[in-house]
Amino acid sequence: MAIKNAIASVAVKDLSAAVEWYERLLGRPADSRPMPEVAEWKFERGGWLQIYQNVERAGSNTVTLAVSSLDEQVSDLTKCGLDAGQPIVSEKVKVVMLKDPDGNSIAFAEAIDPSMAQ
Repeated sequence: MAIKNAIASVAVKDLSAAVEWYERLLGRPADSRPMPEVAEWKFERGGWLQIYQNVERAGSNTVTLAVSSLDEQVSDLTKCGLDAGQPIVSEKVKVVMLKDPDGNSIAFAEAIDPSMAQ
């Protein structure tokens, strides 16, 4: 059996509040609400980000979102009132990290090395 895609899942305490924050972070409403405690965003290359209500697991998740331009992403975050701080730069990737209201880590990464996931 071949794996066709992946969904990154992030647990949150209050789904309604989290949906508002992630809509601001991602610049658009959720693409799917497959069940009452879940919201999902689909990305152009096929991956998904899913947030779901689970108080016990909230705050202990990490997700990395690949972007084509970290500078543009940081500018968009700043316009939305979100501070991503200074980028961390290596030979292969540039990254910024921020926390959602529950403490989950959200990274935006731009691959510099073409062998990295994009």
